[in-house]
Amino acid sequence: MYRKEAVFRERLVITGFGSVGQGALPLLLRHIEMRPAQVLVIDARAEDAPLAEALGVRHLTALLREDNYRQVLEPHLGRGDFLLNLSVEVGSTALMQHCREIGALYLDTCTEPWPGSAADASRPLAERTNYALREAALALRQPGPSPTAVMTHGANPGLVSHFLKQALLNIAQDTGSGGATPASREDWARLAQRLGIRAIHIAERDSQWSRDRKRPGEFVNTWSIQGFIEESLQPSELGWGSHERRFPADGVRHPSGCRASIYLKQPGAATRVRSWAPLAGPFHGFLVTHAEAMSIADYLTLGDPVGPSYRPTVLYAYHPCDDAVLSLLELAGRNWRPQENQRRIRDDIASGRDELGVLLMGHAKNAYWFGSQLTVAEARAACPYNSATSLQVAAGVMAGVIWAIRNPQAGVVEPEELPFDEILRLCEPYLGELHNAYSDWSPLAARGRLFEEDVDRSDPWQFGNFRVT
Repeated sequence: MYRKEAVFRERLVITGFGSVGQGALPLLLRHIEMRPAQVLVIDARAEDAPLAEALGVRHLTALLREDNYRQVLEPHLGRGDFLLNLSVEVGSTALMQHCREIGALYLDTCTEPWPGSAADASRPLAERTNYALREAALALRQPGPSPTAVMTHGANPGLVSHFLKQALLNIAQDTGSGGATPASREDWARLAQRLGIRAIHIAERDSQWSRDRKRPGEFVNTWSIQGFIEESLQPSELGWGSHERRFPADGVRHPSGCRASIYLKQPGAATRVRSWAPLAGPFHGFLVTHAEAMSIADYLTLGDPVGPSYRPTVLYAYHPCDDAVLSLLELAGRNWRPQENQRRIRDDIASGRDELGVLLMGHAKNAYWFGSQLTVAEARAACPYNSATSLQVAAGVMAGVIWAIRNPQAGVVEPEELPFDEILRLCEPYLGELHNAYSDWSPLAARGRLFEEDVDRSDPWQFGNFRVT
């Protein structure tokens, strides 16, 4: 028997029933005491209704739009209910605002805009960033208790922020810099500063593969294709560290907000960085925009945000499955016009794993990776309707929902504000091996062997050394 972690007597509405929704629903029913009849799935795809019904929950075929979302939700969502937003191209901020007005709880895995916003060439680049989406969502915060709205709590963003805190404690212990567990945002930032953390990568390598390989004119991925294309075509973004000496020629600072990150004048699908993971070894990842690059950098900032005394550089280095890499290369060749055919692989995955963790660099032991190494076989054994990629996200969703039920008046919160140890305890059974490893790797390793390169050998942790040019 699985342990019931929370009791929920109200209605749970899930918007979106793609890879994450299908993977998360069995976990929610497994670990939350509630009846399947309390759950309603709202999704635009009628073909997914049989799976929802097989799990005993209701399904409503509907597309949430900017002009109808209130009318669609009104009969099904009220005070004390929970809206779990797992949809793509449904405005997250609008749904958060609606939930606050009616007194409902809320959680999403990323801050989504309405359709067309991310790839609308008529809009300024700054408005197409995750920075702008995050700032709009944080603007909903208000003094005093209000219904809990958990922002961006899947795997990444989400789970990786809890990996980060555990990694900081592990490094502190292993380098003789241990002490009491930090109790505040500033305490965590002071710890990172004391350890000498200069660069943080969310380093992910997805090696899952299907025997039915990618065909010309087809986009293949292990999770939401629409969501991946959307973020890949947004400007590349990263948290900008206080140690950086050379600002990118194509970089742009934001004139307002938390000021913790910058964006580049090119899409993430065209930006690559050097990174490292224990099983993958050194790899080139796409510098795709993700909310955690901003929220972690913001969380670990000390001093004036414009000229901080301390802030690490934070970025997401993503090597998706090999067929997804081929899909991105084809997408670039099509001048960013998405392929007509799209295929998400799950049950047809033959083998592989998703290696997802945080890589902390610059401390006394050089580089340290901590995270999940989950094979597709382990994911299938742990929970049905999952790949390795989706289960890592689904675990973060499940843990975030349980925390929100236990803390219903926390207001708008980000992953860094949740208790990392509690979240990791809930997620650990679904993450395969929680692995940690030190490494002597740096982005200067074997550089200049065949060709002369413009690198800063006096400081390996400069962003220019990581960027692939």
